[in-house]
Amino acid sequence: MAEPVTTEPATSGTPPRRVNSGPGRALVAVYILFAIAASCRAGVQIITKFDEAPVAYLLSALAAAIYIVATVGLARGDRVGRRTALVCCTVELAGVLSVGALSLLDPALFPDDTVWSDFGGGYGYIPLVLPVLGLLWLRRSRPARPA
Repeated sequence: MAEPVTTEPATSGTPPRRVNSGPGRALVAVYILFAIAASCRAGVQIITKFDEAPVAYLLSALAAAIYIVATVGLARGDRVGRRTALVCCTVELAGVLSVGALSLLDPALFPDDTVWSDFGGGYGYIPLVLPVLGLLWLRRSRPARPA
């Protein structure tokens, strides 16, 4: 198996940290799982009953796209991948917080659940926890800055 891609070169004699190694691999695996789950759910909903709740189903498709792009960013692990994952995790967290709050405050806005409805309650609240873990891991595994 090929060695994981590393982040920027070390500058102070310390080896670079890898965003896609250790706990980062588990994070990538969970993102892959959610990318598949959200894609399948959105696909089935859009194909079979789009007219019932188009906003909810399009939000699920958006969540799926964000999970896919975040997965690629985390798996790449290089500077561009880190930035991509950072943007995706931030947008994902904003999405789950806003859609989660709106789905509780005004359930009529979402006649059917999205991945982010009720803060991801339909998925065991993992959609709420996942971007937080992603952001924390990106912060913890960032390369050391030159002195």
